[in-house]
Amino acid sequence: MGRLTLLTSQAHDARVNCCIALLEPPPLSGPVLSLADDFPAAPKAEWLSLIEKTLKGQSFEDALVSRTVGGIAIQPLYTEGPQNPRDLRARDAVRPWDLRTVVAHPDPARANADILKDLEQGAASVLVRIDPTGRNGVAVADAQGLARVLDGVLLDLAPIALDAGFLGPKAADWLAGLAKAAPNAPLAFHMDPLSAFARTGASPGPMESHLVSAATVGARLLGIHPKASLMLASGAVVHEAGGGEAEELAVMTAAAVAYARALVRAGLTMEQAFGAITLGVSIDAEYFTGVAKLRAVRTLWAQITAACGVELPARVEVRSSHRMLTRKDPWTNLIRLTAAGFAAAVGGADALILGAYTDALGLPTTFARRQSRNTQLVLMEESHLGRVADPAGGASYLETLTDQIARAAWGDFQAIEAEGGLIEALSKGVVAKAVSDTRDAWLARPHKILGVNAFPNADQTPADFETPDATAFALPVPELRIPGPSARCPPLTPVRLAAALEEA
Repeated sequence: MGRLTLLTSQAHDARVNCCIALLEPPPLSGPVLSLADDFPAAPKAEWLSLIEKTLKGQSFEDALVSRTVGGIAIQPLYTEGPQNPRDLRARDAVRPWDLRTVVAHPDPARANADILKDLEQGAASVLVRIDPTGRNGVAVADAQGLARVLDGVLLDLAPIALDAGFLGPKAADWLAGLAKAAPNAPLAFHMDPLSAFARTGASPGPMESHLVSAATVGARLLGIHPKASLMLASGAVVHEAGGGEAEELAVMTAAAVAYARALVRAGLTMEQAFGAITLGVSIDAEYFTGVAKLRAVRTLWAQITAACGVELPARVEVRSSHRMLTRKDPWTNLIRLTAAGFAAAVGGADALILGAYTDALGLPTTFARRQSRNTQLVLMEESHLGRVADPAGGASYLETLTDQIARAAWGDFQAIEAEGGLIEALSKGVVAKAVSDTRDAWLARPHKILGVNAFPNADQTPADFETPDATAFALPVPELRIPGPSARCPPLTPVRLAAALEEA
């Protein structure tokens, strides 16, 4: 390994700038002693048999090898690993990632108050979840409604991201109109009709037409807001339905390719198209798997961009997993969310959304929102997790796991492309079957979940949450249908992995 040498140079303004240079190690002055030379190499089968003697009848596989949700084996010992591409870009020492919060209260006035409070108390950006019915987001149905939600927000300083399903192109136009005086605003339109299709199981009109519509709107808006992110290529819908790491990243990669193709057809260059795509990933409390998954994302991105003759860094938005949360003893969710935030930071997330510990029960209170926000602030400003670029690089375990996830995801991505692309793979049920097989296999294995069937708290303090009446704010849904036959697919219905144990 190299050694770090500190170099100094005198600047013209008499300040001293420091840089760190990686140098080759100096030649050794004496003989090299290898302590291992005196011992014969032990065959793997021999030391495995010695280990099994201490396991009291258990097999090595059963006692010491665990598996990820996707079925990848986690060995107890790693001695060497492959070298994966590393993201060694310098990170902002003060704000190494974008602390993003989410607002979904059906009342636009309450949503606006939540946004302003979050931005005042340390958030850098906000994801606005839109649903005119108010059941799964803020009840907004036009530009005036979105203006009420964003009243008082400086759009050129606080990036606003959207989550609007099939309403995405219309919502993007509303947001662009509100930011017309700030052409350099770093907006995140996050149009993602493929996730909406996978989640609902149906599209109002042909899915290809929704893809064309989103790309056409995106290409037009990019000319007005050149710093905007247009599309969100996400595999989160797979994760939340119980899918494994490889399946999630395969769908993410297939979505990125589908959106890039649509944007190029809409008139963008290949570099503009890929540069307008944000990758979406879910992270749960299995933080080593989460770190490896995030590193695998960049490997997959490098593969598809290189194949298209483009060299661009991946832009990754990470959202904490909802499926990992528990209703029983919800206070333990604070631990899970902290672990997820740790993994996202170490894995190099560009933007991070941590949910609230009461999300499995209902909408968060002001206190729950503060806990979510401050967890990120502690990880960022007190734990300094963003000070080192790719701290997991070189660790044999994480390098091996990164490689395993990336290779499995690439194989699944190729299978999706062989079906004719993501729309076809969803419509034929290929993705749904893979997800259900993974989910059922995981649920069939015994699990211990803190606060549920491991160390349950009989005297737990109830957690406060909100259940507003969505009908009090519901609005007519704008017309979303595009002429032509509607597409259908088996829906990827969200699950909570603790639900069955909580009901037992």
